[in-house]
Amino acid sequence: MNLIVSKMKKRWAAAATLALTTLTLVSCGTEQVNPLPDTSGSDPRVIVHLFEWRWDDVAAECEQFLGPAGYSAVQVSPATESAIVEGRPWYEKYQPASYQIGNRSGDRMAFANMVRRCNGAGVEIISDVVLNHMTGVYSGVGNAGSTFSEYVYPGLYQFDDFHHCGTEGDEIQDWNDPVQVRECELVNLADLKTESASVRTRLALFLKDLASMGVTGIRIDAAKHMWPADIQAILQEAEWSGFVVQEVNDTEYSPTWMPDYYATGLVTDFRYGGHVSSSFRRGEISSLLATQAEEFGYEKVPSGAAFVFVDNHDTQRSSDVLSFKDGALHDLAQVFTLAYPYGRVRVMSSYAFAGHSQGPPMDSGEAVSPVYVDGVVQCSPDAWVCEHRRPAIAGAVAFRAAVSGADFVSVPWTNGSNQIAFGRGNQGFVALNASDKVMAETLKTEMEPGMYCNRLAASGCQTVEVRQDGTISVDLNPLTALAIDVLSHQ
Repeated sequence: MNLIVSKMKKRWAAAATLALTTLTLVSCGTEQVNPLPDTSGSDPRVIVHLFEWRWDDVAAECEQFLGPAGYSAVQVSPATESAIVEGRPWYEKYQPASYQIGNRSGDRMAFANMVRRCNGAGVEIISDVVLNHMTGVYSGVGNAGSTFSEYVYPGLYQFDDFHHCGTEGDEIQDWNDPVQVRECELVNLADLKTESASVRTRLALFLKDLASMGVTGIRIDAAKHMWPADIQAILQEAEWSGFVVQEVNDTEYSPTWMPDYYATGLVTDFRYGGHVSSSFRRGEISSLLATQAEEFGYEKVPSGAAFVFVDNHDTQRSSDVLSFKDGALHDLAQVFTLAYPYGRVRVMSSYAFAGHSQGPPMDSGEAVSPVYVDGVVQCSPDAWVCEHRRPAIAGAVAFRAAVSGADFVSVPWTNGSNQIAFGRGNQGFVALNASDKVMAETLKTEMEPGMYCNRLAASGCQTVEVRQDGTISVDLNPLTALAIDVLSHQ
């Protein structure tokens, strides 16, 4: 157990320094036809990741907040039985011991009930799924009672169902080698032979089970460690027709690994959150309005293929990105990401942590602490943070939906450094002040004259007047923003 904990820590440290090369889409010598889909346009539907929440709490949040606030979907942690890892770190759920639905977030009945209630509230469920590997290479018992040993999962897999690539420890040694990345072990996790027909069938049955309960989306964990052709084959056998996002962690400034995954679904653009975060930290957010790669800072993934976020459950455990620990600056970065017409956006909802591996709040018996107590949500900076409920972030979610008819930036304005504003045609307008000084400007919009409510106000209707000439007076305190749209017109 301690070996796996140590190696998992090394994984996240190594991920930020990978130097990646162009790959050819080949699995076991079979060439894969990979037509590019239409990757233009952004998606107005916002996802929230309720990281490590219990299924009953997710259900309550769908009904009480997410649905009314306009969140389209919620990403939940893996639903499968997992290994029991000493200290109960967050990455425990990313080591499946079987494909039974049930772990510390709740049993199968609770999961099915959550899906039903969320769908009833107009919120889809996107389940994190682990298709690349099983547990670490050790023996143990899963949290639903399944036993396993090295490369042996009774009723599921035996030794020959896994890759044994021949490197030291069968682990990835050369992160530039696509064969090693896809066929060697990621930090000692038993790597499934996904080119095998029997392995594909097992994984397809698991996905069919999720679909039978009403799950309409999946996030494929460690997708970069699977051949794209294998992912496509598994989804085809599962007859999966829902939403797909693939975790492809390419942190370099050239998206060399990503295009081969576009035909399967969206890809996670880790670089976007890092670039947005560094721009806000440096006070150089004017570059975020640049349309050219050399001005923006890197060549972005095509908007229609990009799954973007300021921070996620991996990156917020480093100092590279803004997170809830950065307070108002993080919220401003999130407002920009939601207001800007790029990609499909996921908002992170965290819990407080002191160490990299720390799992969710739990009691003395290691049961995950509830978010809802007697029907009342318990959000606090010391436990379940719930940044998705912050007025600026929730308001920006509503703004993104309201301006979906104008998938472009208009009338951009900057002060050359840390104050920006831009329109979404005649559908909306947003201004952000990331400086330590008051932002007092008269700015041109394309909005119809009238009185509007600031979507980002902490409470009530903070009115903003659009004059007959289309201008507004912006008077923003440091680290605040405003957003108006056609649906906030009074």
